[in-house]
Amino acid sequence: MRIAVCLIISGLIACAAAQQPEFKKRPTEPAHETPSAPIRDQSRTLPTRGLKHSGIVLDHVAGISKLPGGTVGDYENGGRNYQIFIIDARADQQAAFMLLDVKGVLKDPEYLASFGGYFGTESSRPVFVFAKQRFLAGIVGLPKEQADPIARTLASRLQ
Repeated sequence: MRIAVCLIISGLIACAAAQQPEFKKRPTEPAHETPSAPIRDQSRTLPTRGLKHSGIVLDHVAGISKLPGGTVGDYENGGRNYQIFIIDARADQQAAFMLLDVKGVLKDPEYLASFGGYFGTESSRPVFVFAKQRFLAGIVGLPKEQADPIARTLASRLQ
């Protein structure tokens, strides 16, 4: 009789284990995308020297497909036109992920150890991009030697 009871209990346990519901994973958005978050205007953070216009771009800052919206300033200095952008990623980690996304679209990205950023070209335009705290920022349209001091000024203003 004990053997029969043990066999019945074993059979019930085996059936219960075989009928475990299958859980499906919910699709998740990448950590760096926050489509519902409003874009914060960072115009007050932009350097003022040479600034012609600033405002918010809703998506693809500086025409870079991997970037969300942010603040963009149009500049003219010494006969050169360029842009400075700032994206408030709201978290340091998100800014770092966006930096890697931009690195992926740059042609021949050069790591800038002193900045922790990259310099390369995107659509034949020079791009100097870096992350500082929760911000991703960059200069588009200037060679590295001219973009570097502007990027240092910009970095000192990001808080």
